[in-house]
Amino acid sequence: MTGLVVKVISENFFVLCNNTIYVCKQRGILKKQNTLPLVGDFVLFNAEKRVIEKILPRKNEIIRPNVANIDQAFIITSFKNPDFSTNLLDKLLVELEINKIKPVICLTKKDLISEVEFNNYKSIIEYYEKIGYTVVFNTELKKIKELLKNKITVFTGQTGSGKSTLLNKLFKDLNLKTGEVSIALGRGRHTTRHSEIIIKDNIKVLDTPGFSALSFLNYSKEELRDAFREFKNFPCLYKDCMHDKEGECKVKEAFKNKLILESRYNNYINFLQEFDTKRW
Repeated sequence: MTGLVVKVISENFFVLCNNTIYVCKQRGILKKQNTLPLVGDFVLFNAEKRVIEKILPRKNEIIRPNVANIDQAFIITSFKNPDFSTNLLDKLLVELEINKIKPVICLTKKDLISEVEFNNYKSIIEYYEKIGYTVVFNTELKKIKELLKNKITVFTGQTGSGKSTLLNKLFKDLNLKTGEVSIALGRGRHTTRHSEIIIKDNIKVLDTPGFSALSFLNYSKEELRDAFREFKNFPCLYKDCMHDKEGECKVKEAFKNKLILESRYNNYINFLQEFDTKRW
């Protein structure tokens, strides 16, 4: 039988098939191959023995959180507690771009900042919209539900940014556990302990544990560069230009002329440098 892995807890894999959940183990050979079924995987399984026999080919996979076959990702980004971070936002966008997963930037906790503070963020928000990203606020529930229809969507973002809170608002009967943000650490306490696909009508949403770090160990510099979609609007003379040290670089010229958001270009340069020194 073919099923969808909707939850993984320890060595138990919850497989959905014909509106029934089967709690399965993975076949011994998969363990020997060090192949682990992920939430979002389509698998062949033996319903009688409750054993996963084969993982079907994936169309994509992301590492943090480690999930597969995602149509789009909501990057839950808070203005405060934890504070808005273009660095983390751009890292997530890079990973999604490389894996061909549509990103949606969802902004939360606007009520915690003043009107003056919000006005300071406006130009940043408008820039992301200008280069083609969908940006929504967590209060726009009707719009969010429309974006979620008929897709498998992962909710991701920094711990404490409001993923579970938003899911509770979207689906009143979920009652997912939420937590306060640690004042000492400046980030949220983990409230989601495992990744799980929540299915409501024609909506499939993946709630995942938050995280504080992200790495791109499996990616190349070229993939990193090409994930900054606005760079393609300024084609350089040389196709292998990395837009950092070259003299006649159209991207650097566009940055100097304020056609590229300062934080975006600076994040790109920092990512390149970290790539060299730490291999991410």
